[in-house]
Order: sequence, then C-alpha cells, then structure tokens
Amino acid sequence: MWGIVQDGSITKLINKPKGMVIGDIRYSRKIFELWSKAELEAKGIYEVEYDNTNQKDETWYINTDLSFAFAGGKITASYGSATARPHADVLFTAQDESDGKGTEGEVAVEGLKTIKIREIKKQAAGELAKTDWYVVRKADAGTAVPSAITTHRAAVRTKAAEQETAITNAADTAAIETLYTYVDGSRPLGELPTLES
Repeated sequence: MWGIVQDGSITKLINKPKGMVIGDIRYSRKIFELWSKAELEAKGIYEVEYDNTNQKDETWYINTDLSFAFAGGKITASYGSATARPHADVLFTAQDESDGKGTEGEVAVEGLKTIKIREIKKQAAGELAKTDWYVVRKADAGTAVPSAITTHRAAVRTKAAEQETAITNAADTAAIETLYTYVDGSRPLGELPTLES
C-alpha cells in the first residue's frame, strides 16, 4: 500500500499499483515496479509502513481501524487500543426494545463463553460420532460395545464437561484467552481425548 503526500498531508491511499496523474503528467502503474523508493518519494508517493504494536488476536479482541499518519518522511499505519470481545452474552435492554432493535432479555451479541462452549460441544459430538456405530449395533443386534470404546466415550464427555466448566468460570476475556494459549505444547484447557488407531 502507498500514499500520496502533498504539503505534508496524506491526500490519497493506493491499495495496488495503478496509473495516475501527478501534476500534469500521467504515470503508468509500472512506476511502482521500476522506480526506486527515492524516485517514488520525490513524486510524493510513499510506501506505507505498518505498526502492529497495538494489534491483538481478533479471536479475543476487536481491533480499531488503521489510522494513517505522515511524519519523519514516512507514512505509518497503526492500530489504536483494541477492545476485548465480550466474554458473556450481551442482552437487549428495555431501551433497545423501545428502539425496535430486539426483545429485552434476548441475546444481542453472543459472548466468547457461549461461542467457545458451542465449539467444544461440536468437537465432542464429532469425536463421539466416530464410535456411534458401536452403540447403534448394540441397540440393533445386541452386540456388546467394547470396554475401550465405552471408556473413550466417557472420557470425551468428562473432558468436554471440564472444558465447559473452565470456560464458564473464566472471569473475563483475558482469562478465556489464557485457557487456549499453548505453552510448551499444551494449553490449560487441555484437549479432548481421541481414539487411538
């Protein structure tokens, strides 16, 4: 990305190389490939440098839009302070209902707890589905389910319940993020057991 600077201010941002008129002269988009950085800057075209200092993982945070500034002979794009995503569901208020936005008490925005618990339920269901046929066969034909399968299915349910409890008990977004953060190959939340081949 580039920006055009005139009189010390950014007048236009350019996402991809394209032809343009600067002053009274039309330039081909090839200038972005053929000209040096100094040649572009002599015409007021500066490549944007990104400052990702404030950028956070969008799983857990809402980043601001990039803001662009020209200083010290360069254009910098930077983020403002990120806002933590809500960890608990946000409900419609009485005012929201009056404004026609939704019914008071219903979920307006799902929080991370709801989203992450739903993901765990889906993962557990996927793991259990691999051995559901044993349970169906027992119901249909009376064939016993092997003890290793019964043990595995119970372990999946137990671990999923532990994970859901850990998420439910997390105090805030940062606490949920910590549950998912890997350190030395493992995370506090742990993993669902998988069936050994």
